[in-house]
Amino acid sequence: MSHEYRPPQARSRLTRRGRRALFLGVLLLTAGAAVMVPLLRGGEAPEKPRLLVIPEGWRATQVYAAVDRALELPPGTAKSAAATAPLALPAEAKGNPEGYLFPATYPLTSKTTPAALLAHMVHTANRKLATKAVTDGGRAHGMTPYQTATMASIIEAEAENRADMGKVARVVHNRLARSMPLQMDSTINYALNRSTVDTTLGDTRIDSPFNTYERQGLPPTPIDNPGLAAMAAAVAPTPGDWLYFVTVEPGDTRFSATYEEHRKHVAEFNKRRAHAGPRSG
Repeated sequence: MSHEYRPPQARSRLTRRGRRALFLGVLLLTAGAAVMVPLLRGGEAPEKPRLLVIPEGWRATQVYAAVDRALELPPGTAKSAAATAPLALPAEAKGNPEGYLFPATYPLTSKTTPAALLAHMVHTANRKLATKAVTDGGRAHGMTPYQTATMASIIEAEAENRADMGKVARVVHNRLARSMPLQMDSTINYALNRSTVDTTLGDTRIDSPFNTYERQGLPPTPIDNPGLAAMAAAVAPTPGDWLYFVTVEPGDTRFSATYEEHRKHVAEFNKRRAHAGPRSG
């Protein structure tokens, strides 16, 4: 599938997950969140936390940079912490937390450390992957939680919006079932450490385990940090026979079962882009 025809799109969707404090306190379990109640000494007022928002689809490098900025630490501090902190990652991850730095809103205090914050992100991701729906769905498709996270990361990167996630997931499942290479530009972008909608023929020939144009199956690791919606889509894809998709314009992603139909949609997109080009300068 050639997916280099997707137009640029904003990736600013933010989560509204329950907040989790990272300071000393008593853990109270509520219906949907864990709340830390601080232990106060001698009437001292609790420190008002600052909030760090990690959007769905950010790569680990982006998360590290955001943590360093939020904690006012030298660049590279969070990345170094990730390499040495006791993160609860599956053996398949081989110490790489990509895919497990769960997108959410995290409170920060003066006592928050990069290691503790990253460990909390990983713990949250593990809890989401361990929910019954995700676990049962992944097992039904013969996937480990790590494979679910990997597939979800592709869905997060490729779907224009949440409404399309189930269909994108179905394309991935259908291609895997037919031993077809996924041919996802998002994995090429990850290999080249970039974000673009234009992929050249040369790009598709790079020697990388993330080159899903030449290599079959899922990439060796997640390519970003997916949210719960992408995880759910990975284990419960929308029924359909699609093998291709292209976003003709924002809000209009076309899914096709045949290459001939896909080529028509691609031609329409190219026509619209050529027409819009002169106006955009």
